[in-house]
Amino acid sequence: MSHMKKFQGIPMSKSMRDLCKEEDYAFLGMSEKMTNVAAERAGDSLDDWRDKKEERVRRRLEREQLEKERLQQIEESKKEKEQQWRTRAEKMTSSQEKALQDRLARLRRFREFQRKVLIEESGMEGGGASLAVNQLLTRM
Repeated sequence: MSHMKKFQGIPMSKSMRDLCKEEDYAFLGMSEKMTNVAAERAGDSLDDWRDKKEERVRRRLEREQLEKERLQQIEESKKEKEQQWRTRAEKMTSSQEKALQDRLARLRRFREFQRKVLIEESGMEGGGASLAVNQLLTRM
């Protein structure tokens, strides 16, 4: 009660001093009640703070889980697209190889046909004719 020291120097009547003491004690009693209420509120606010903190932690964990799921879906999508690309590339390669093999077979049949026609036209049969025909076909 430092205010009592402060007010001792002020001239007051005895009844006034008693009245001030009563007010002081009444004020102190109210402040104790308020302190108790404030402590209860602090306890409530502490509980609220804990609840809010738990809620924030729960939301953060949910966000992290959603982010992991999203990244996993992206990774799966990339793998699927890569597999589709590989399958498509293999199909194209095999179809191109087949087309080249078919073309090679057609060219060989055509060369055989040309060789046979040239041999018949030249009227030569035998080894010498085929050598001359091969040279002629090479020049073509």
